[in-house]
Amino acid sequence: MKSIKILLLAMPALMLTSACEKKGSQTENEMPAMKVDVAYPTMDTVVLSNTYPAYLSANSTVDLVARVNGYLIGQNYQDGAFVRKGDVLFRIEDSSYRDAVNQAQAQLESARATAAYAKSHYEAVERALRSDAVSAMEAEQAKSAMNEAIAAVNNAQAALRSAETTLSYCTVRAPFDGHVGMSTLSKGSYLNGAASPVKLATIYDDSELGVNFYVADESYLQMLKDKSKELNVDLEHIPVVFGDSIPHSYTCDLTYLAPEIDRNTGTLRMQAKMKNTYGELKSGMYATVTLPYGIDPAAILVRDASIGTDQRGKYVYTVNDSSKIVYTPVEVGQLVNDTLRIVTSGLTPKDRYVTKALLKVRDGATVEPVVVK
Repeated sequence: MKSIKILLLAMPALMLTSACEKKGSQTENEMPAMKVDVAYPTMDTVVLSNTYPAYLSANSTVDLVARVNGYLIGQNYQDGAFVRKGDVLFRIEDSSYRDAVNQAQAQLESARATAAYAKSHYEAVERALRSDAVSAMEAEQAKSAMNEAIAAVNNAQAALRSAETTLSYCTVRAPFDGHVGMSTLSKGSYLNGAASPVKLATIYDDSELGVNFYVADESYLQMLKDKSKELNVDLEHIPVVFGDSIPHSYTCDLTYLAPEIDRNTGTLRMQAKMKNTYGELKSGMYATVTLPYGIDPAAILVRDASIGTDQRGKYVYTVNDSSKIVYTPVEVGQLVNDTLRIVTSGLTPKDRYVTKALLKVRDGATVEPVVVK
């Protein structure tokens, strides 16, 4: 009797629980599916590229040096100024070198006078020899004296040229158009340049700049592979981007590939040339180079914001034919036009993927897809 009583008391509770479960199930089934925006991947021809850090270098960089001894008596430019080829930049005391030039000129004049006399004497002896007025030995001696005098003239001319060259070292000129850096020495400094050239400043030809970067050997091999397919990749207008915004945009022209791969780093040095049209770029600046290496004629593109990342890697949410969310792992490539991302595997052009509100959907949930463009 006791067990029957307990059973009778439990039945209302079981009936109430069953009714609640049935009501909850009905409520859940009656809830409308959440609307989510979906899109189909687009297909387009995309130039494949890799991005590399780079730095700029001046087209020419030359140290201006003193090659003579003397006091620095003048600097004819402002540090950092732009100068033209041939402009006088530094002057070094030259009094002793001018004296050396004057002395060499005097010695040359003396040698020329001696040579003129020796030639006239030889010609007179030659005439006397024909009338047997002098011996052949005397004629030979006159000829020898004339040749020695001519040689002395040549030596004097060489000494004068050397003295003039040394004097020219006292005036340091710009070897080309460019910007000159800060002088390393002050006016009045004594320079011992004859023993070893003394650096005065550095001049930079930055009208054209080299864009230097390094490519891994695997990337280089990929470039060779794509090149063998005769793909029309433009290496004359490679985009160059700077970390800070500058007023103008720039492209460069690939001009140099190193003859060997650095075994320590496994990279190949490359250099491109770029015109410094507006004069706003400086040697040593850092930049980013986007180097094209091939063309994908049918790249699959999705919105970059629709791609998620977790411990398993990259993924997107797709919606199947049953309108259920499917977690879909993907492999991705480069960014295109700042908003689209290449998907190299995991999607087909017929798959619908969720474009936004990724945190509101979950794998297996039923949704109402709304196709957007």
